[in-house]
Amino acid sequence: MTLPSSPLTAPKRGDYPLYALLALALFLSFFYQIDAVALFDLDEGAFSQATREMFLRDDFLSTYLNGQPRYDKPILSYWLQAASLTAFGVNEFAFRLPSALAATAWTLLVLLFGQRVLGARQGLLTAALLATSLAVTVIGKAATADALLNVLLAASLMSLYLYWHEGRRGWLYVSAATMGLGFLTKGPVAVVIPAGVSLLYCLSRGEWRLGLRLITDWRAWLLLLAVASPWYLAQYLREGDGFFRGFFGEHNLGRFQQPLEGHGGGWWYYLPVLLVGLLPHTTLLLRVLARSPTLFTDRLGRYLLIWFGLVLVLFSLAATKLPHYLTYGYTGLLLLMARELDERPGPVAWLLLPQLLFLGLLLALPGLVAMAQPQVRDDLVRAQLQGLTFPLSYYAWLLAIAALTVYFMREQRLAPAYKSIISGLLLVFLVSSQILPLVAEVRQQPVKEAGLLARQYPQTPLVMWGLNLPSFSVYSGRIVERRTPRPGDVALTKAARLPELGPHELLYQRHGITLVRMNSENPSRCIAGASACSDKPDVLP
Repeated sequence: MTLPSSPLTAPKRGDYPLYALLALALFLSFFYQIDAVALFDLDEGAFSQATREMFLRDDFLSTYLNGQPRYDKPILSYWLQAASLTAFGVNEFAFRLPSALAATAWTLLVLLFGQRVLGARQGLLTAALLATSLAVTVIGKAATADALLNVLLAASLMSLYLYWHEGRRGWLYVSAATMGLGFLTKGPVAVVIPAGVSLLYCLSRGEWRLGLRLITDWRAWLLLLAVASPWYLAQYLREGDGFFRGFFGEHNLGRFQQPLEGHGGGWWYYLPVLLVGLLPHTTLLLRVLARSPTLFTDRLGRYLLIWFGLVLVLFSLAATKLPHYLTYGYTGLLLLMARELDERPGPVAWLLLPQLLFLGLLLALPGLVAMAQPQVRDDLVRAQLQGLTFPLSYYAWLLAIAALTVYFMREQRLAPAYKSIISGLLLVFLVSSQILPLVAEVRQQPVKEAGLLARQYPQTPLVMWGLNLPSFSVYSGRIVERRTPRPGDVALTKAARLPELGPHELLYQRHGITLVRMNSENPSRCIAGASACSDKPDVLP
């Protein structure tokens, strides 16, 4: 694979419709329905509540969640959320807007890089594939730090490649600065991945001296430290070594040593995640993986495969596993998939088959949910599954998109690249307009409604018992304790645990979520078999 003769080759006249499709993809993937569903727990709720508490505490240096220090993530994503709340108020749109903008920037940076190293058409295809991939659209609408980290990782790794193959030292400093911003977004992973890819790439080409020169460039390290270290130093001076033990020990090294919050999995965990995450473009993914020995022989193909491979191996070895970790390596894969789509699209039927199979699975979903309910032991999950209702529009959209997919499989005039991108647009629309609202209706809407109802009791202590749903704190506008309810408290809990409560008034109940007000009289007990005056934190089952 060779670089184009000019840094940015001009697009051909026939490629102009791709710009329109890309613009539509950016809107549908990252902005359409961005505020249509309640914040999802745990991550969206935790990030959003921690940002809210910055305003409540008038403290924009440290993050707290329900009054306790939150050492999970550094500060940059919270600052961006705080700026968005200042501009647009406290609502889902404001919480999610920084991620939507970061995902848009990620797509546009990939467009520019792809045009520089592959040519105008393949750069456009890469950006369109990125913006229409299932995992990317979900992350682009999530009020978390992952979309921001992805754009910074992509900028850092793409800058390093341009530094090696264009020889401009400025690219190295761009990479160092974006690594510093990534360190402020999610910590050491923002340096470990670019540094690891760089060293492996140099060693694979026998250019160990270049790798040594890279890691000993003191100006680059100084720039990285200048960007990242002031906040970490300020945190240490304020919080002491508790911050470093919590952040670097528990939430970074600890994630590799043992599963946090039950997020574990076997060595194969990321294989289905990869196949589903890049829908509807899974066929292109499989072709790239099948051709990886050939792709590894040229410099760009080698670099991109090492990028993805390092991410896959690194997080497969980690004890804590979450689907979005794999997105850190998607950029490299998608650049290779775009070339595959442009040069060797293959039979359209195979290209669109993953989309058709996924639509078939969604059509069977109501029956699968009904079959799974008796096997579910968690009372809350079972109540949520029982509450799932699939409206007529769900079936109508699925059948319409499936029919169009079948038509594309048989139609011969439209280019395969356009069919692939349009299929992605249809999937993004389906997820945003049907799937996410369905899930949020039973999982998060009850929490939101209970939180808004709790605002009617501003002077009453508010607690969560047997639950960890930070979005309840966001919607109630309060700092909520997690402990055993006491007489006079307003408590959010599972409906299945109501028999364990003492005298109470039922305020709200839906899909397994319950809001109650404990009676003030009979203070001798409020929980069957438990001390009413216990100050011990709630222990989740």
